[in-house]
Amino acid sequence: MAILDILKLPDPRLKQISEPVTVFDQTLRDFIADLEATRLAGPSAVGIAAPQVGRFWRIVIVDLSTRPKTPNHGHLVLINPEITHWDGFAMGREGCLSVPDYTGNVIRATQIRLTAQNADGVEQEYEMNGFEARAVQHELDHLDGLLFVDRVVSRRTDLYRRKVYQ
Repeated sequence: MAILDILKLPDPRLKQISEPVTVFDQTLRDFIADLEATRLAGPSAVGIAAPQVGRFWRIVIVDLSTRPKTPNHGHLVLINPEITHWDGFAMGREGCLSVPDYTGNVIRATQIRLTAQNADGVEQEYEMNGFEARAVQHELDHLDGLLFVDRVVSRRTDLYRRKVYQ
């Protein structure tokens, strides 16, 4: 497993839209292992998306298994994910490996229904709430060339310089 370089704002590649995964093979599984190693090497990252390492495939990893008080599905590898339903809205603070110097307030759906394939190409469906729904929406934005700074309500009042990145 390799630790991959993370693209950081203002790298224009972060605006690129990712392509669906069509081949589920060992190359894909090896890339997922590298993506996970990269997430774990980052400071307290609960998620990572393939475009953040310059691979423009529709793949995200989200892992909230270390947050036992947060309802979640554990470690998820989501390939070709698509939100099929969302409900409710709430503002919350977000940070990103690709924007290491800032956090910001972003409005997201509080409940989502999602379909995605796993590493073997099997389609699965999930219902998510709260922080897990927020984390997944954040990572899915990367697949469409969006960062949380594109969604802050106001860059003047809702974007904050990060004091320490843990």
